[in-house]
Amino acid sequence: MCGRFAQYNSRNDFFEALGIGPEELTYDAEPIGRYNVSPGTKVLLLNERDGDLKFDPVYWGYSPEWWDKPPLINARSETAATGRMFKPLWEHGRAIVPASGWFEWKKDADQKQPYFIYQRDKEPLFFLAIGKPPFEREHGQEGFVIVTAPSNQGMVDIHDRRPLVLRADAVREWLSQDTSPARAAEIAHDSALPETDFTWHPVATKVGNVHNQGPDIIRCINGS
Repeated sequence: MCGRFAQYNSRNDFFEALGIGPEELTYDAEPIGRYNVSPGTKVLLLNERDGDLKFDPVYWGYSPEWWDKPPLINARSETAATGRMFKPLWEHGRAIVPASGWFEWKKDADQKQPYFIYQRDKEPLFFLAIGKPPFEREHGQEGFVIVTAPSNQGMVDIHDRRPLVLRADAVREWLSQDTSPARAAEIAHDSALPETDFTWHPVATKVGNVHNQGPDIIRCINGS
């Protein structure tokens, strides 16, 4: 995790959940409508610049010049704040990926069954992310990664890792340029939603093809 997610809510849904009004951020009320977001594409990313909130399309992946492997798409919360690769991003490139849910593939015998995971109350999700600022500029494959943590309490049966989903009331402090890296680590640890806040259901394997989009991608194949 996290290798695929959905971002289909409207900007209104995401920003209202955060208490952000039109006087703070200009945005389109139409649904974003992305049901099958994949790495290597540009994703709408919430960030702060000069004290103002911004919503920018940013490349999902991170590959600095010295990195000779495919771009990374996730960073482990256990090491993101201190490791060589991600420490500068943690200090100066904190961001949020607004999401509607995410997909995981559970190994079952000789096949993998995809599941769609979302909040029980179907509220918007806010994934912790870090990337190369400033986000309004094009940095090639030096974009952003989603911060992940170990799974527990049932979710581990689907996958052993999950995105860190921040409580809505902690998002502004996480994004603030006045928040120290040490305080950001505390927020990541103390303000992430627990596994018990989520539910999931199996979906059709066609989600594995990034060209497949639309509401049927998240529909439960058991009919519930």
